[in-house]
Amino acid sequence: MKKLLLSITILGALFTGCTQEQQNKLSRGVQNWTGVNGVVDIYSGGKLMKRFIKIDKLTTAKGTDDGAVRPYRFGYGYIDSNFNYKVDAGEKKVYFEISNYSTEYVFYESPLK
Repeated sequence: MKKLLLSITILGALFTGCTQEQQNKLSRGVQNWTGVNGVVDIYSGGKLMKRFIKIDKLTTAKGTDDGAVRPYRFGYGYIDSNFNYKVDAGEKKVYFEISNYSTEYVFYESPLK
């Protein structure tokens, strides 16, 4: 029990000694392993148009040769055609891209576990 408490104390001290960006990177690393069960809602004119569910992460695109950041994000998820947060018959896993310039979207953790 003492070793566990000591380990938690040390990890806490190391974590608080990190900058916010380092903490975010550590958190994203853990999420990459565990997944976030994310949802992306796509809006047009304030109306929900498309929903993707069971997304592990959104990735910012980078150029293959130059490594420069591209103006879109991408991910893999299931199309939730009836907006019920569940994968129903006929709802397929797809690759999708979201423009940084013109797409209104919200990415969040699914309310269903």
